[in-house]
Amino acid sequence: MSEQIPPEKSTRTLMAWLSDLFSDEPENRSELMEMLRDAANRQLMDGEALNIIFGALQVSDMHARDIMIPRSQLSYIPAGSKMHELLEIVIDSKHSRFPVIGVDMDDVKGILHAKDLLPLLLEADQNFDIKDHIRVATIIPESKRLNVLLQEFRATRNHMAVVVDEYGHVSGAVTIEDVLEQIVGEIEDEHDVDDDSFVKKLEENLYNVKASTTIEDFNEYFDGKFDEDTFDTIAGIVLKAFGHLPDRGESVTLDDFHFEVLSADSRRLRLLRVKRVT
Repeated sequence: MSEQIPPEKSTRTLMAWLSDLFSDEPENRSELMEMLRDAANRQLMDGEALNIIFGALQVSDMHARDIMIPRSQLSYIPAGSKMHELLEIVIDSKHSRFPVIGVDMDDVKGILHAKDLLPLLLEADQNFDIKDHIRVATIIPESKRLNVLLQEFRATRNHMAVVVDEYGHVSGAVTIEDVLEQIVGEIEDEHDVDDDSFVKKLEENLYNVKASTTIEDFNEYFDGKFDEDTFDTIAGIVLKAFGHLPDRGESVTLDDFHFEVLSADSRRLRLLRVKRVT
């Protein structure tokens, strides 16, 4: 017959267990991430789940300017476009949403959804006016935090926002897919197979570069001279320079380039900010 544990002793044992459980609770994010890594190493959670948690944590520190499609790379539709003209833009770009622009890039009239054009293709109406089919554009500052933006996307059911700088000039656009990719990793569709947008030019000598960019492509784009035999991607070169898996915000200078980590998970780099030193 098993020995009965007195109720008061049982209570003390439970309290001691709870005390031990929370005695090592993290005091900052670095300690939290280290505990999560340890949990993954002990197979208490899946590695991919760990990466998603890391991505979610980092999103709260990132801003729209970090991941936006730069102004120079935006696919847009002029407000005076005829049906056949805008259809050419939609088909060539393969995007689903487009800013509609007035007299210049800073004159945003709204957002056109490609799917809203489908019913019109069956009509013979020659009096097409794009103003009747655009939706109100969501305008956000470059400093908008991605976690807040994601909440707003979900609340408003919008999937694209136009990004403006402190002077109100359009500096780019960001989509809900851009934000989600910072959490779950690259989201590829049938149109991404031949996508060469591994580099986004933000301004003169300043770029966002996917860490998965091959060294060959990086050298070709920037006229760089990194060794293409030792590593396959630019992430390999950067990781070797750090000597460890860096956290967001860490930076290193190699040859004529300054690399800053914009996004990384528990196993790999995701996004780098690259600035030419010379």
